[in-house]
Amino acid sequence: MPIRSVPARLATVLALALLAALPATASAAAKPAKLPAAPKGLRFYTPPKKLPAKAGAVIWARKLTGAPALKSAAKNLLVLYRTTTATGKRTVASGVVSVPNGKAPKGGWPVITWTHATTGIADVCAPSRDSASSPTHADIDYVYPQLNAWLKRGWAIVRTDYQGLGTPGTHPYLVGAAAAHDAVDIIRAGRQLVPQLGRTWIAAGHSQGGHAALFTGALGPKYAPELKLRGVAAFAPASHISTIVGAAALIQSPGGSLSGTGALLLAGAAAGDPAVNLKALLTPQAYALLPDVERRCLGQLSEPDSWGGVAPANLLAAGADRGALNAEIAANDPEKLHFTVPVLLLQGTADTSVYRSFTDGLDTSLVAGGADVTYKTYPGVDHYPLLAAAQADATAFFASRLP
Repeated sequence: MPIRSVPARLATVLALALLAALPATASAAAKPAKLPAAPKGLRFYTPPKKLPAKAGAVIWARKLTGAPALKSAAKNLLVLYRTTTATGKRTVASGVVSVPNGKAPKGGWPVITWTHATTGIADVCAPSRDSASSPTHADIDYVYPQLNAWLKRGWAIVRTDYQGLGTPGTHPYLVGAAAAHDAVDIIRAGRQLVPQLGRTWIAAGHSQGGHAALFTGALGPKYAPELKLRGVAAFAPASHISTIVGAAALIQSPGGSLSGTGALLLAGAAAGDPAVNLKALLTPQAYALLPDVERRCLGQLSEPDSWGGVAPANLLAAGADRGALNAEIAANDPEKLHFTVPVLLLQGTADTSVYRSFTDGLDTSLVAGGADVTYKTYPGVDHYPLLAAAQADATAFFASRLP
């Protein structure tokens, strides 16, 4: 944090107090809220000690340029905002608000809250920090063509980094409620910054973000009743996580990206539930590599000199009590979620990251639970090409649900 003069600190405290008093529907105001000046550089991501009381309150924001700034937007804003952990505690997240060109329609720009695929847990992996040279660029920029196309349709795009990813604390990877709060609260933050953003919204995301979009769609209406959720689109969403963990435990050879993802899952579970004790759970080999999770993104974690060199069977210590871990993982599988809006599932048949069989099972479970699901598959399409392959169907779904 920069050192401020006494008057500047006083101005910040007064501004934050004003934000705390604003309702979550602050976008009804004629003008954007006045905010304290945003710190420069990476200090932007470090919040003040005292956080606003209201979920979705903006802490500060600034104009965003560079790779993560969508080219079709009238403006892109980097925002630090208050959100809520899975257990209801105050925390912060960073993200990007992108506004369409032109005049907003009556009721404001409809909003797509986009939840991103796995990049890692380390702060450097946050999508809002993307650059052409960043270690996660290829895991982020593949979706820019779709996001730009949706902006051109007149839909605002908001993108959370997720709590703990870029900001203080450990990112609770695949903890559904935390991601849902992040994805909803950036809509609230966006409406505070840009009063022309409307109340009508859709949750959409890919892979880890598909999992997040499902939880956002299931939990969002109760969490933010002042907003009007119209649908959920999940591209190759992570599911059947307990099944994957059980199968991975049988693999005796170095796991590569499977072990790298396992590292994120274990660290995320511990962030979601303090009862998950990694020191007691991990083998000495895996525990020695734990600091890598906060330094390296997924691709680097998957290398032989990191978690990728460890066999999945050797991640957890023999005889360790896995009760809390298993419970946390099971609680964050999306199969038993309930929805009040239509759900679009999109899956490539040649996906080697999220297998079609898992999404087939997810579809069956959600339909059995009463969800209105449209399930579309794309022959021969792998994980990342799915976005382009499914763009027409996703766009048609958005257009049918948004004004």
